[in-house]
Amino acid sequence: MTSKLILSLDGGGIRGAASARFLKRVEEKLEADHNKSLRDCVDFYAGTSTGSIIALALATTDLSTRKIDELYSYNNASEIFARRLVSRGYSMPKYKASGKTRVLRECLGDRTINSVEEGKHILVMAYSLEDRRPKVIKSTKDKYHGLAAYQAADASSAAPTFFPTKEVQLSHEDESTWLVDGGVTANNPTMCAIAEAKRTWKLPLEQLKVVSIGTGHRSKTVDGKKSQRWGAIGWFTRGKILDILSDEHVVAYQAITIAEPGSYIRVDSQIKYHHGLHDDDAPKEEMDEVTPENITKLRNMGEFWFQQYGDQVVNLLVDQYKGESLDRINYATGKPIVFPGH
Repeated sequence: MTSKLILSLDGGGIRGAASARFLKRVEEKLEADHNKSLRDCVDFYAGTSTGSIIALALATTDLSTRKIDELYSYNNASEIFARRLVSRGYSMPKYKASGKTRVLRECLGDRTINSVEEGKHILVMAYSLEDRRPKVIKSTKDKYHGLAAYQAADASSAAPTFFPTKEVQLSHEDESTWLVDGGVTANNPTMCAIAEAKRTWKLPLEQLKVVSIGTGHRSKTVDGKKSQRWGAIGWFTRGKILDILSDEHVVAYQAITIAEPGSYIRVDSQIKYHHGLHDDDAPKEEMDEVTPENITKLRNMGEFWFQQYGDQVVNLLVDQYKGESLDRINYATGKPIVFPGH
């Protein structure tokens, strides 16, 4: 059997604008240089939270990457991150659920998990509160085939404290269950995708290629000395405990380490200063910073990623890549970190 390619997309709220812009530029180059679309090259899509929206749009609809890029517009973002008319501080979610559900339904329509092209697959990460375990919603499991794509994306992006928990009936044979954002356990779904692809196609790791796309990682430090005195509110407001728990670096390390040399590319960078993207050009780290200026900066970060990774990712997609595996951008050089072969 020929090799299979996994496209994995991290969570990160509005920072998915960088991922969407990067993919738009990749597809433009694929079409210009190889007369291929992104969908022609990907066999397995995986996404968490905002990454699930992009993954489901690619896997189950015919939306162009240009249209997917436009999903991260100020108008859509403002509707998704619509504050409640009455705020009760930390006693209830920050945003209403209705706007996000409406945008996702308009984007993904009546498509289901089974709308993926024959021979290809999709995996979306959520977390079941009642089962106290990750919920892997996947096209490789028949019971999920009838689940609406927008419902899967809505659950996968229901970030605790930001959005209300989602009640979803995952299949006709299941009772409704309460789900939250899959980022609480797998903000980077790459390892889940590798495991599922390997199991589905009975392939050795040597026949799996991976393009894993982040949403930018935080660089602000947490004050360790002050943290000694924090309780629950301190960790949520100053320590940003949710961001710590959903850190993607461990999965990125695992994936690049087990992957065959030259078969893995991790597209990501820190959000604040690094060589080639100065502080004035850097977007905000917050997942809900939806000002027009910040969305523009996020898209510019995606453009910067394309400058650094575009040729390599396109070559990997068309099975012509001859280099080493690549990790996130080194902030000091502005270039992807080369991961040496085993």
